[in-house]
This record gives sequence, C-alpha cells and structure tokens, in this order.
Amino acid sequence: MELSNEDALRLNVLLNQELQAIRIDESKMIVYGLSDKGEATVSLNPNCRDEQYLKQVKELISTQVLGSPGGYPVFLRRWTRMGQTKDKSLAKLLQLGESEAVVAVVHAEGLTDDLARRAWWAMPSSENARCMLRREAVVQGEMGPVLADFLLEFLPFEEEPRDIVESVRLVLQPGLIDEATRADLWSKGQRKNAYLVGFLKTLPDALPEPATPHPEFETLQPALDALIEQGNPAARQLRRTLDAPGQAFLKTATQVMKKPANQDVVVALLEAIEDYFAELHPGCAPCREVATILETARRCCADPQQLPAPAREVIEQLPRSRDLAESALVLAQMGVPVINPIFAVTDSVGSVMRRKIEPVSSPFFEHAGRLLGQS
Repeated sequence: MELSNEDALRLNVLLNQELQAIRIDESKMIVYGLSDKGEATVSLNPNCRDEQYLKQVKELISTQVLGSPGGYPVFLRRWTRMGQTKDKSLAKLLQLGESEAVVAVVHAEGLTDDLARRAWWAMPSSENARCMLRREAVVQGEMGPVLADFLLEFLPFEEEPRDIVESVRLVLQPGLIDEATRADLWSKGQRKNAYLVGFLKTLPDALPEPATPHPEFETLQPALDALIEQGNPAARQLRRTLDAPGQAFLKTATQVMKKPANQDVVVALLEAIEDYFAELHPGCAPCREVATILETARRCCADPQQLPAPAREVIEQLPRSRDLAESALVLAQMGVPVINPIFAVTDSVGSVMRRKIEPVSSPFFEHAGRLLGQS
C-alpha cells in the first residue's frame, strides 16, 4: 500500500516546513501541523482501510522526523511515564503525530513552557495538564494559568476523587488562580471534601477555614518561641499546630476524615497529615500498627530521653506540653502505611469503608481533638 499521490505531495510540503508539532485526527482523517505561521491542515484521501492508510502516514512522518519509519516505540510507555525521556529529543517527539510521544514529553523532566504550549496544542487532556503543572517551569510560564483554567473547567466532570485532589492541589499553586476562584473552590469543598484535601496539601498554613489558637497557645508561646530561636524544629512544629492556621488545618483534616469519599481520599489525606507533622517524626521506620504507634508515643513522652533531642527539649522545658507533644507524635506517624493493611483486604467505599478504617480514624479523632483543645 502507498499513499495517494495527492496526499504524499501535500504531506511532504507540510513536513518541509519548520513544524513545532503535528496532530492527527484519526476519526476525520486530517493531519494538522503547527508552525510559527499558525496551523496547517492536510485532509487525507485514503485508498485503502483507514487503519492501514494512517500507518503509512505515520511512517512517512516518522521517516521525515526521525530518519526511520518505526515511529515512537510504544513499548517504552512505562519508561516515559517516569519522566526518563531524553530532553534533546522532546521537540522531535511532538512532530510524530502520536499520542504516546506527546505523553512522553509532558512527563519529561526537561519540559519547558514552550514545549508545554506545543504539547497542549497536540493533545489537550486533564491528565496531560496535571503532568505539566507539576513542573515549576510551566507553573511560572505562560502556560501555567492556561492549564489551571482548563482543570478548573473540567473539575465538575472528573469522576475519580484522586484526580480531583490532584487537580485542586495543582491549581492552588501560587500565581495560577485569583482569590475569588480559590474561595469558590473552598466552597465546593464543603460539599465534596476531596477538594479540601487539595487545600491541605498545597495551602496547609493558609486555609480559608476560620479558627482561633489552641487554649494553651498563649501560655506555651513564649517558651516555644525561645526554643525556635535556638533552631528547634519540634518547637516550631508544635507552635505551628497550636496557632490559628494549624487549628484550621486540624479542623479541616477532621472534617475530611469523618466522611471520605473513597480509599484514594483517605490515602491523600494521610499523606497531607504526615507531611504536615514531618518535623516531629521520630525518625523511625514507617509503622503499620496503630497500636504500636500509640504505645510508643505514650512511652516516649513519659520518658523523653527516648525521643530525638528537639522533641525531648520541648517536653523537658514545657511539661504542660507533654500531652500535646504525644498527640503530635502520633499524627506525625499516622501516614499511609497504617492504612495499607486495611485497604489490602478490602475495596469498600462509603459507610462500609468508614467502618473498616475506624482502627485508624478513631485514634486520629482522639489526638486531633486533643490538639484542637477539645475534651
């Protein structure tokens, strides 16, 4: 099989331009080319089955771009999704007219704002937008707000809570959306709490949730500030938690834990909690047993000599903070490993899932409540 003379001529004319990207609409049998002059199109006139004809078209394009008709090696799919594609080949990949080649570009570590513009023209999708907004060069470039606007418009149609969490997390990065849009997202989070997890991950200290400092904050603040001046990270984290922004974080995390949509939301929430309390983590290996975490935190706070120096100093110099430090130590270790044994044996959602995660959620509520000053 060969291309028709008309198509071969028009495609060669197209490929001899300085193209930035190529896109093929296989349903309409049209090849689009993007250059500095704008967009050019070639309507195909197949002389055989569409699938066979498209194969010939892609081989011609690949021969012109890469010097071989093989096209993009699809077997490298997993490799390219790990961002391992060589930076020097990214521009050429966008000229192949193959979706997998575009995916390789948006996952690449060397993605630039200009390459993001070309890739977005070639294959606009929510997953590609999320991939590109994980790159600082794109967030700070002209494409950042464009991709954020797309994700915002597409949010009502996202079906997977994990995608909702990630989209909200990414659009909340500085400089992408205005205050009114941020407030609207927060409002929607009161009905769909997957939105709130995105806030917890990106804006843990700037949540729109109204809150007041812990009842013990004013009493403990002077001693905590003195330790912070000495460079004590545990004191810094405890002060952060007891102040109003930290109380807002705990209130929001508690709200999500009460009614998570599915397992992905629980996992993302625990990631946010563990990251928030990271400076208080005792440095031990991740523990999967909640009972062990609770007992270890209780024992260590009763005998601070077992704790790392920063946490030990806090408890020794502020005896009234012992219970609060214990709860903070528990939450610092309340990460994804504690939920894995439960989710490994169930795929439940909704109320059934919430009952099954009670061995994790109940201790969380207890210790978050203590840090919130609740009896």
